[in-house]
Amino acid sequence: MISGRTLRRLRLARGRAQHEVAAAVGIPAPVLSAYERGRRQPGLEVAGRIIEALGYRIEFRTGLDPAVQARKLEDALTLAEALPFRPRPMPVARR
Repeated sequence: MISGRTLRRLRLARGRAQHEVAAAVGIPAPVLSAYERGRRQPGLEVAGRIIEALGYRIEFRTGLDPAVQARKLEDALTLAEALPFRPRPMPVARR
């Protein structure tokens, strides 16, 4: 989740007061203060509303396309099969 220090830094970077942001989000200013001091942790929905009220966007990026991942895995396996295979002798057990 997002830390209180990060919330405070983002708010200060926008030059906004706690009471302004809290009013825009619909939470009491003391609650926002508790979030910023790390005494409480906002839920995902509230954290998203705070970030959006500060004018930032939340963007989730997915990994590679499954087709691309499959092609890369196939290439790696093909290369592995092309390597020469020389079995190692089994070590002798110690008595």
